[in-house]
Amino acid sequence: MKYKSLVLAAFLCIASLISAQPKYIFYFIGDGMGIVPIIAATELNRTVYNGEKPLTMTQFPVSGFCTTYSANSTITDSAAAGTALSTGYKTVNGMLGVTPDSTAVYSMANVLKDNGYGVGVVTTVFADDATPGAFYAHVPSRAQVYDIDCQFIDGKVDFLAGANLKGMTDKEGNPTDIAKKYEANNIKVVYSLDELAKVDKKAVNKVVLLEPNPFNNSNVGFTIDSIPNMLTLPQMTQACLDHLMVTSPDKFFMMIEGGNIDHALHGNDAGTAIKEIYKFDEAVKIAYQFLQQHPDETLIVITADHDTGGMVIGRDGKYYADFNAIERQTLSKDQLSLDCRAMLLSRTRTTWEDMQTYLCTKLGFWSDVKLNDKQTERLHNLFDKTFSNANEINDDKTLYSSFMGFAVEVFRVLDEVSRIAWTTGGHSGNAVPVFAVGKGSEIFSTLNNNTEIPEKILKVAGYNLH
Repeated sequence: MKYKSLVLAAFLCIASLISAQPKYIFYFIGDGMGIVPIIAATELNRTVYNGEKPLTMTQFPVSGFCTTYSANSTITDSAAAGTALSTGYKTVNGMLGVTPDSTAVYSMANVLKDNGYGVGVVTTVFADDATPGAFYAHVPSRAQVYDIDCQFIDGKVDFLAGANLKGMTDKEGNPTDIAKKYEANNIKVVYSLDELAKVDKKAVNKVVLLEPNPFNNSNVGFTIDSIPNMLTLPQMTQACLDHLMVTSPDKFFMMIEGGNIDHALHGNDAGTAIKEIYKFDEAVKIAYQFLQQHPDETLIVITADHDTGGMVIGRDGKYYADFNAIERQTLSKDQLSLDCRAMLLSRTRTTWEDMQTYLCTKLGFWSDVKLNDKQTERLHNLFDKTFSNANEINDDKTLYSSFMGFAVEVFRVLDEVSRIAWTTGGHSGNAVPVFAVGKGSEIFSTLNNNTEIPEKILKVAGYNLH
């Protein structure tokens, strides 16, 4: 009798452990989303929105930090960071899904798929870029986008969404055979939510949702620019969730990347980056609402691959920052640069008065956002050198954009007024935040190494990564 009781107790204990493992896992990666941009978003909420727009992720009960160094540098790139966050292995900057000796290492997506989970990968940048690619591809160089797209065919991802695929065209812009290969392997590629709605989800092998016209050949478009009809991260997140609830309702894994955050921070564009963090948080809300419906079965983990820009709140020894100036911004630095180039090439001559009206409308300069005489003079002088002679000067090239010199100076002035500073146009070695909620989330409340994040997620789910 005593033996039977012990067996029953052991059985109940095992059953309890199994039931405690999450069936639904959401893994959010804010590309470039260091702690300072998040604090800037919370300060905007506190000082401008009067606390009415808190970030959902900062309300999660578990928080920690994550180091981001790669196998060969204190400062990682997205490929090495994506590899660490997906496979639990460090690698050399530029390498994707492989160790430094080019040995393929498989991601947590493979482990979960092999154990019956549906798998979705979503991003606001190209779907064969570093972070999404790290979950299904293994190449010595992240630039091998054609190979990355080919490896998706046999990879363990069921639903992929992003701002098109770089591997769809070659270096000369000619179409490759990727579209034909996908069709031959029953992979359905769609270019809108309307097209997606018509797909028989159970009749296809995989689904790829793409934005047909990426903004500036880079991403799905910045939130602040309000570009009509562009896909958004919340839309793609919901589409992925809907797909997996049909094809794998019992358990699934989703990786959702906010790639636009990184693009804005590379441009040292605080206002655009903050708005991208809020849009990223809208996608987090979708997962959190799902968790509230499945509280005993869901895990949400949020982190970043690295910090971008080395953003600082405060400059020049002044003890204040003006987030009202940031809130007044209504377009990205990228869009401002494009608009200025269009003015420069226009047959209609743009006067300084025209430019002042434009900057007042788009950025609040000289109305809500006060400029001093020296700042105004700097802009006026550079405007004359640029527009009077139709001479595009002092371009500032970053990883994803080439900014017109005048636009760069406009944003320098905006930073001076808002009291935001930057240490780099690239990545930094700063630690990044970790937020978590749901089953097993308490395991993340430490200083994590980025390789530990996927290991811990799988440990909570009851599996081993290596």
